[in-house]
This record gives sequence, C-alpha cells and structure tokens, in this order.
Amino acid sequence: MPITVLLVDDEPLVRAGLRAVLEAQPDIEVVGEAADGAAVIPLVRQLRPDVVAMDVRMPLLDGIEATRAVLKSVDEPPKIVVVTTFENDEYVYEALRAGADGFLLKRARPAEIVHAVRLVAEGESLLFPASVRQLAAQYADGVGNRAARAVLERARLTERESEVLRLMARGLSNAEIAARLVVGTETVKSHVSAVLAKLDARDRTQAVIAAYESGFVAPG
Repeated sequence: MPITVLLVDDEPLVRAGLRAVLEAQPDIEVVGEAADGAAVIPLVRQLRPDVVAMDVRMPLLDGIEATRAVLKSVDEPPKIVVVTTFENDEYVYEALRAGADGFLLKRARPAEIVHAVRLVAEGESLLFPASVRQLAAQYADGVGNRAARAVLERARLTERESEVLRLMARGLSNAEIAARLVVGTETVKSHVSAVLAKLDARDRTQAVIAAYESGFVAPG
C-alpha cells in the first residue's frame, strides 16, 4: 500500500512542487490538498492520509493550531510534518511541542522531501535530530523544563529504557539502537513502546522533546 499524503499550504506553487516530487515515487500518493489549516480536520476524516505535510504559517489557522486540532479531534490521527522556510523558527518548535512528528524545509531537495515522508510514516527514527537539538537548546523555556522534569520523574524509566531514550534523541533508528545494544529489533521496539507509554508521548519526537526539555538529555 502506498503512503498517502495530504498537502496543506496557502501557496499553490508550494503545493504543486511537493505534489510533483512525491507523486514521482511509486510508494507515495498525494490524496488531497488544502490552502489553510482550517480545512485540515474534515479532509483528514474524509481521506485518512498517513501523513499531513502542513505549512507552519497560514493566514486563518496556522500549522501549530491545526496540529493541536487534528490530534485532539481525530481518532488514529495521521503523522504530521510541518513545512517551514526557516529551520530555527520558534513556530517550528511550538509545532513539535504541539505534537508534530517533524519538520521539513521548503528549500529541501526532492530526495530529502521523499525521505522525510517515508521516515515519519515508518515512525522508527527521528527526523533531523541535530535540528531538533538546536531548537530545544534555543526555545525550551523554564515552564516547559519544570513540566518535562516532572514527567520524567513520574515515568521511572529503567536503566535500559533510559539508554534507549538517549539513543532515540541522537536520531538512531530502531535497527541502529538494536545494533548498538546488541539486542533484537523487536526488543528495541518493546523498549521504545514502554518509553512512549511511560512519558505519555504520542511518538518518539514527543519523547525526545521531553528528554531535552527536562535536561535528561543535553541539547548540545
């Protein structure tokens, strides 16, 4: 089955460019488009895309609020990648905190766009981990840190789960973590699932954000 994608951007040329790049791939299908975040929820419910590629800045409802709305209102929500002009934008970090699975630069090369969609659809690795670290170092605030520290303390991660979370934060995939720890991939998947459940995180991106904000993992 192909990875299905919904494109959301107020610039028709951006949508056309993304569609051309993605539909050139045999395993990706663009199932719809929207010009604003306000149209996302009904389209997600109708089309059930695997991935939403969504502009972070839009005139009526931006990508941050649209992300929150989708995750709050849609059962089994899709993966969300916010599309942005600047990677160090505070809007991008707020979108990640709101539940987005990653971000993509509008100037990205076609191969990077395709890789990003496939990666978030699989959910077994972190998209652009170095950039996530930089965003956490730049925009994590005191309130976020206190809340994140409380979450980590309540989670009571085991030593192995803590090790897995640190490796997740470095951007390692499940297969790479398995090789590093000399265990099976299924064992790693079980540890990752336990980490997400204990942190009440939707996916590994949210778990990694919590790890950086709490100081459990240093962003540098």
